[in-house]
Amino acid sequence: MNLIADFDLSGLNTLGLAARARFGARIESAEAIEELAALASGTGLPLRILGGGSNVVLREEVAAVVGFMATKGKSIDQRADGSATVTAQAGEDWSEFVAWTISQGLPGLENLAGIPGTVGAAPVQNIGAYGIELADRMESLLVWDTQERRQVRLGREDCDFSYRQSMFKRSGNRFIVLEVTFALPRDWTPNLSYPGLDSLPSDADARTIMERVLEVRRAKLPNWRTLGNVGSFFHNPIVQPELAQGIAGVPRYPQRDGSVKLSAAWLIEACGFKGYRHGQAGVYDKHALILVNHGGATYGEITQLAARIVETVRDRFGVTLIQEPIEP
Repeated sequence: MNLIADFDLSGLNTLGLAARARFGARIESAEAIEELAALASGTGLPLRILGGGSNVVLREEVAAVVGFMATKGKSIDQRADGSATVTAQAGEDWSEFVAWTISQGLPGLENLAGIPGTVGAAPVQNIGAYGIELADRMESLLVWDTQERRQVRLGREDCDFSYRQSMFKRSGNRFIVLEVTFALPRDWTPNLSYPGLDSLPSDADARTIMERVLEVRRAKLPNWRTLGNVGSFFHNPIVQPELAQGIAGVPRYPQRDGSVKLSAAWLIEACGFKGYRHGQAGVYDKHALILVNHGGATYGEITQLAARIVETVRDRFGVTLIQEPIEP
């Protein structure tokens, strides 16, 4: 493997931050993971894996060996009962993968269309949108266990999924996702419960739903290629009902355990941050949950802006926002 010193990450993160890793390499096979892990061990630096770079806030200097996941491949296994499983390699682009499943006549992932990033990064975050989470469709995945130095197949129940959380986030960087298998339903019914989709006819097909999801996302989210961002910068906070009741006007989403999910965007906008700028970092003027890079923003400007938002929301509403993108 060609390990590159002073590896440029500036074009490998959707926030558009200038960043370089001590060493880096492109990963084009599962077998290359073991070799890269050994090389990282030899340098005395930690190994970090980067997918689409759509959920990271990078420092100017990343003291690590960074592997850029570029493995490709997709396959379909049709089952006798009419259902199907679809397996994709970790380096596949998530949005392209969803569109491909729909083109193959396999509904089930359409509500998750348009989310930036890779297939391998999707279970780490347990991505979700428009009434569906990855955990609802994932059957199993293959990982490289950096402690035991072997490949392991894990089922959905092993992953400890919850709202934007998984065992992979909680275990640090121990597991590297190599491929993911999805179980797509035989008896598919459209999920149109989310605002923006509820105006579609009840018999809308998967392609129609996917196209509406993409339309809604384009209306709310800036294109990271022209305005750097990582999508939602904070989790929607989940609080006790007593706290939620004390915040007049905030959108509330009751949870199964009795807690209440609040709109982080509403809380941030209510504090006056929509359209706010700190240097070249800012809050998107069309959606307060999105921090953007207006051009040349630094890691410091982004993190200082995020910290100010967290402090202000906590002081005003008693709610602590949790940052969604990680800092490798």
